[in-house]
Amino acid sequence: MPTWMVVEDEPDIYDVLLAMFEIWGIEGVAFVDGAEAVAWIEDVDQGRVRGDLPELAILDIRLPEVSGPEVGNRLRRSPILGEIAIVLITAYRLSPAEEVAVVEKAQADRLMYKPLPTMAELRKAMDDVIAKHDKQDAVAPETPVLPGSTPPPSNSTERNQPQG
Repeated sequence: MPTWMVVEDEPDIYDVLLAMFEIWGIEGVAFVDGAEAVAWIEDVDQGRVRGDLPELAILDIRLPEVSGPEVGNRLRRSPILGEIAIVLITAYRLSPAEEVAVVEKAQADRLMYKPLPTMAELRKAMDDVIAKHDKQDAVAPETPVLPGSTPPPSNSTERNQPQG
């Protein structure tokens, strides 16, 4: 059973996301603030967490204690969770410069604005992020790709194949 992580301090969104996960047959690892999430990441890195680890993290940008981009940054530095797909979500409208800054800080795969899309559209978007992230990891795991940009060329012939 796939596992996804959510860090969201708005109770209604938190509950809706976990309900969707249950409907989709996805285990949820959920936190209401960034500090809780970072403590859990530390526990994973120290080998204190057993069971399936998430393949995707949905992080609200504005959280108590530790921001979503900071949680994403900590995920990226984790030797165990560093390859997780990351989606940032926010209800606040950001300038293009702010969008780039938060995505870069978290090394996120996508930024989405609230209200989130319908259940079916959200599932497709999350599946697409996971698939794209997995493909990027196979291409160049050390180079995050910002939304709307293309990965840099690589010296490896295998990595220079056309991207779909």
